[in-house]
Amino acid sequence: MKKVAVTALVLALGLAACNKPADNTAANETAVENSASADVNAADNATVAADTALNAAGNETAGNVVDNAGNAVANTTENK
Repeated sequence: MKKVAVTALVLALGLAACNKPADNTAANETAVENSASADVNAADNATVAADTALNAAGNETAGNVVDNAGNAVANTTENK
């Protein structure tokens, strides 16, 4: 009877020891996935910011083109 109790105790301790690394591994994998997700979100935000900056620069350039065209028309009219 003592052998059965000792065997059961050893098996229970062995199983308990095996479960902890698995839990740690799962927690580590979750942390890595969360970190990767945060990195992807940061990259997406940077892309949006870059697109916004390019659009603003494009709009400024387009505004300058319109102004320059207007000035060219005014100069042509004055030089007749």
